[in-house]
Amino acid sequence: MIRAVFFDFVGTLITKRGENITHQNIIREILRKVGREELDYMELWKEYENETGRRFRELAGKPYVRIRDVDIDAMRIIAEKHGFSVPEDFWKINIAMHESYGELFPDAPETLKSLKELGLHLGIITDSDNDYITAHLKALGIYELFDSVTTCEDAGFYKPHERPFLLALERAGVKPDEALYVGDNPAKDCIGAKKVGMMSVLLDPDGRKRELWENCDFIISRLSEVVEIVKGLNRP
Repeated sequence: MIRAVFFDFVGTLITKRGENITHQNIIREILRKVGREELDYMELWKEYENETGRRFRELAGKPYVRIRDVDIDAMRIIAEKHGFSVPEDFWKINIAMHESYGELFPDAPETLKSLKELGLHLGIITDSDNDYITAHLKALGIYELFDSVTTCEDAGFYKPHERPFLLALERAGVKPDEALYVGDNPAKDCIGAKKVGMMSVLLDPDGRKRELWENCDFIISRLSEVVEIVKGLNRP
C-alpha cells in the first residue's frame, strides 16, 4: 500500500528550461550590478554552468556543504577570469531570480492535487539549501501542497546517500515499501531510493536516459502518470 509520494525538484517538478533562464538572468543581473554589461552574459552563463555542474557531480553522495557557497565559489572563478568581483548580495540575487523565473511542468499542480485527494503524504527530497527551496516553492504557489520538505541541508548528505531518503521516510511516518520516489536522475534518484527500499519512478519525457532505465522501477514521460501508478499499486 502506497502511503507517501516524494519528489525531486529541479528537472522533476520544475523544468530545466526554466532553470536555464533563471541562471541566465542571475548572470545578467550580476553584470548589471558590477557595470560590466558589455560582457556576453550567455557565454558567462555557459562557463558558470560548466563550473557548477562539475562541482555538484563531485558532491554526489558526499557530506553536505552549503550550495550557496558552491555557487558563490563557482561565480568567483568566472568573475576573476573576466575582471570583476562577485556582489555581496549574490545569494539574494540568486533566490530572487529563481522566484521570478522558475517554471513548473504544466501538469505538476494538477498531479500534486490529485495525489493529495488520494490521501497521500506528499514530500520533497532535494539537494537544496532550505532557504532556496522554501522561497522557490512559495513563489511557484505549491508550497502548501507538501506535507514535508527534506533537503541535503537537513540530512547532512547529498543524494544518492541513504540519509535524505531515510529522514524523509521518518518525517512522513511511513515504511520504505509504502513510499514512491519520483525523480529525473537515474543515478541519484532511482538508485538512492532503491538503496533504502523505496520504489522509484523516473521522469524521462524524451527517453534520453534509456540506457539507465534498469535502475528504476517505473519510467514515465509525464508527471500525471504517477497518479495512475499509485492507483494501480493500491488496487485490491
